[in-house]
Amino acid sequence: MKLEIKDLHVAVEGKEILHGVDLDIGMGTTHCLMGPNGSGKSTLAHALMGHPKYVITEGKILLDGEDITSLPPHERAKRGLFLSFQYPAEIPGVTLSNFLRTALNNLGSEKLGVLDFHKLLKEKMGQLDMDSAFTKRYLNEGFSGGEKKRAEILQLLVLQPKFAVLDETDSGLDIDALKVVAQGVNSLQKEHRGILLITHYNRILHYIVPDRVHVMYQGKIIKSGGKELANEIEQRGYAFLQEVAA
Repeated sequence: MKLEIKDLHVAVEGKEILHGVDLDIGMGTTHCLMGPNGSGKSTLAHALMGHPKYVITEGKILLDGEDITSLPPHERAKRGLFLSFQYPAEIPGVTLSNFLRTALNNLGSEKLGVLDFHKLLKEKMGQLDMDSAFTKRYLNEGFSGGEKKRAEILQLLVLQPKFAVLDETDSGLDIDALKVVAQGVNSLQKEHRGILLITHYNRILHYIVPDRVHVMYQGKIIKSGGKELANEIEQRGYAFLQEVAA
């Protein structure tokens, strides 16, 4: 079982941003996608989840062998794909608890009762050191940057997707919050899920060890390797990518 991205071309408002991306992510593996601002990392994340603004003009996305390229976002989610947003939206009037229970009960045929759900929610919040009071707060409303990211990882732990795309989950986190979020991601990985971790920086990779690191530049993946590639980027910066792309 794997998530396959084949020769993916994506345009935004008529301008092509991705110019043929190929990537395979197997179950139980963690892939890290790095690259400078404007390289197309978030475009790839949104295209994978089916955001209508990001138009796939060529190529395919396969999930467990099924072509999901034309499916709407909710159908991709039902098949096991998850996106953690770089900038999570606030949803006034919808509590975190109600949001998660509704989302969970819409993913599968089995519905979880209120008591069983709250038992599950309490367990997952404990993994992230989240105060139980968050369950009654409106989703992301008034949350700090770190609290929003913990809420995103809480969704990940509750929904248990097959494949998770984490778009700069580490941005805006202090070191303590970073460690907690990394623990949450690692706990999911122990259950052999596939993860695509998108980041600018190497620091989260001190806590989440990737199987593969890929570097995106000007809408293409131009280099792949092990964790040592992330160390090279940290030492040299992204300036050397021009040499690689040439």
